[in-house]
Amino acid sequence: MIMETSHSSILEKSRRWGYVHSVETGAAVDGPGLRYMLFVSGCNFQCLYCHNCDTWTSRPEQKKDVGSVLEDIAKYVPFLRKAGGLTISGGEPLTQPDFVGEIFRQVKRRWNLHTALDTQGSLASQVPDEWFNPVDLVLLDIKHIDSARHRELTGQGNEATLETAQRLNRLGKALWIRYVMVPGWTDAAADAERLADFIKPLTMVQRVEVLPFHQLGAHKWHDLGRPYALETTKPPEPAAVELIRDAFRSRGLTVY
Repeated sequence: MIMETSHSSILEKSRRWGYVHSVETGAAVDGPGLRYMLFVSGCNFQCLYCHNCDTWTSRPEQKKDVGSVLEDIAKYVPFLRKAGGLTISGGEPLTQPDFVGEIFRQVKRRWNLHTALDTQGSLASQVPDEWFNPVDLVLLDIKHIDSARHRELTGQGNEATLETAQRLNRLGKALWIRYVMVPGWTDAAADAERLADFIKPLTMVQRVEVLPFHQLGAHKWHDLGRPYALETTKPPEPAAVELIRDAFRSRGLTVY
């Protein structure tokens, strides 16, 4: 993990404030309808293909209190009630569980908006089941089904993420599984089939999203002076993407 604070302070303990990277209004791909997207800073993964590597670190100027975040969301509530809701992403939101959890609780209590959490799930064991009560939908990123390859790709194994998928299923939380197809890394049909076999028994999974790798975030690596291992990796061909989607469809899963 790369943060300006020490590794021991990965989890922000204050419910009153946290680190907000940016906001996007009218987001159309991170949950149903059009969403208010809150991107928080901090991540315990270092994915080779990350297109938001600028969210890995938190800076003093990003410090926000819950009240100011809610004030901004309030401007869009009439629209969000009809069109979509709130999604919190990152970075990894569960590096700031108290801050993010308080926002979800307040948004649900005040306005009863639809809420979604975009997470890779590896830190979920550090929050109780009740933390997820105000969360309507979890967009769970599963980077790779093979733990060794997952570690090469992200810096950590996949065991905690897979446990989170099963836990959320037991809790009855709606799940969208996200799988980024990266040529040379996650484009093997056998790996997709193994992941599909893992997902199939999870009855709360509403859909699997196969997301083709792109280079739209490459400039962020350059701007930050970080070496970018996938510099020469090209986006997958549409036909190759469909083959991976077929691996999930063949298990009866709804695929996008």
